[in-house]
Amino acid sequence: MFSFANPEFLYLLILVPLVAGLYFLERLSRKRNLDAFGKQEQVTQLMPDASTRKHLVRIIIILLLLTTVIIMLARPRAGAAKKSTGNVKGIEVVIAMDVSNSMDASSTSDPQGMSRIRRAKMIMEKLIDRLRNDKVALVVFAGKAYMQMPMTIDGQSAKIFLDGIKTSMVPTQGTAIGSAIDLSMMAFSHDSKAGKAIILITDGENFEDDASGAAKKARKNDIQVNVIGVGTKEGAPIPSGDGGFMTDDEGKTIITCLNEDGAKEIANAGKGIYVNGDATDAVDVLDETLQKHGTSNLAQATFTKNDEQFPVFAWIALFLLIANVILLNNKNPWLAKHDFFKLKAKKQDE
Repeated sequence: MFSFANPEFLYLLILVPLVAGLYFLERLSRKRNLDAFGKQEQVTQLMPDASTRKHLVRIIIILLLLTTVIIMLARPRAGAAKKSTGNVKGIEVVIAMDVSNSMDASSTSDPQGMSRIRRAKMIMEKLIDRLRNDKVALVVFAGKAYMQMPMTIDGQSAKIFLDGIKTSMVPTQGTAIGSAIDLSMMAFSHDSKAGKAIILITDGENFEDDASGAAKKARKNDIQVNVIGVGTKEGAPIPSGDGGFMTDDEGKTIITCLNEDGAKEIANAGKGIYVNGDATDAVDVLDETLQKHGTSNLAQATFTKNDEQFPVFAWIALFLLIANVILLNNKNPWLAKHDFFKLKAKKQDE
């Protein structure tokens, strides 16, 4: 059975007829230019060393080389699939994201800067790419906490769910971090050997419950609580959706600030770390912290393996490349002494 690991590259084969078409257009243009000097037989006699056939051989080699390289990129495989089953080792991580209205505010001192929720999603997308074989779950919270995605080893699905998170998805406003931690704890498995960690992403404003108490409870259950703070201490206004900003009962613009002290308190209570979302090494620090957890067998995975045919096509491409380099447009000096077409015509006359 013949298959391709990256079949999308096969669309590049459309380049082969395009290159062939450009070649024949160039040859037609060349013929017209030569015709301008006189009859083709006479002009050819003025260029005795120019081969009349090697250009055709060269374009055939180039087209074959292009085809071979494209097939190499598609990673051809042959033979029956060989399946093997192995254990996947990793840790369990719950990402709890604040989706209160304040997360729509700018993550910088510029009111028109990137929103806090967008920055939070970007950080988490990069972190999920680092999680490798680890399991991940998603929780969203504002005034209440909701399970967005249960624990899964499928990182791509986690990124899809993450991309769909919006501040409008939780109708009850507020910042119930304690409830978010309690719900996150319920997402973990009962495997005592698996490393477990919660990552809270919030601007830390308006705590409505005992967040530190919930973090301590998580720590007693061997669950680490890490916190990522987004926003600035100077604060930023909250967009109202109509081009303006939210105001209080007195008509003054509401400024929402990052409560960094409160976020650090939660991280300390959960025996975790606090990371400022604006830090360039935020993802590196989090990844390093998570990888210190002990791993366990999270699941069994079936791996399918086929015999790769890449080396075969690589050797063919190398041969064609060498042939293209050594093949000159001029006549071969050794073959120039013989005109095989005249010899063939002579034998036919005899």
